Amino acid sequence: MGTKGDNNRTRIVEAADQLFYKRGYNQTSFSDIAEMTGIPRGNFYYYFKTKDDILAAVVDARVKQYQQVLQQCDSMTDDPRERLLAFADMLDSSKNSILEAGCPVGSLCSELAKDTEALQSKSREVFEIIREWMGKQFSALGYDDADDRAMDLLARMQGVSVISCAFKDNDFLQRSLDGVRTWINSLASS
Repeated sequence: MGTKGDNNRTRIVEAADQLFYKRGYNQTSFSDIAEMTGIPRGNFYYYFKTKDDILAAVVDARVKQYQQVLQQCDSMTDDPRERLLAFADMLDSSKNSILEAGCPVGSLCSELAKDTEALQSKSREVFEIIREWMGKQFSALGYDDADDRAMDLLARMQGVSVISCAFKDNDFLQRSLDGVRTWINSLASS
């Protein structure tokens, strides 16, 4: 693909990402994506054969985005507790989006939890890299149950996102985020 082809593919993925987040995967059609990008629907098949192929590209883009975020957290400090706090601060920096539509990763996983195993598995990829990264931080803090703690933190953050969005409650979001920070700060170091 040339530059124009790469640009069109990127535009389709970015538009689909926004639409899947705001409307949901099942409520987004090729026509919706075509309307948002200005690329004729018939041209999509040059880049993607199915909507599932677009979903795979969206998840791949999100994986890259979160890998960059985690690398940024790693580069900020050598202290695993501070790294976890930096990651938790993402909730704070994304609070307007979370209040409007929830967590983009959690929303997609919840929506596709009743779909095919292939779609369920693909939608979980971002959670898997976050879980693994969090587990490394807990392990560096000396916890033998690092994966369990990673799941606990992931669950707390997702719960905060879901309830904040459901009630459109910024005060709850802020209070809960403060609770997450307090929990992380209470962790023993090795």
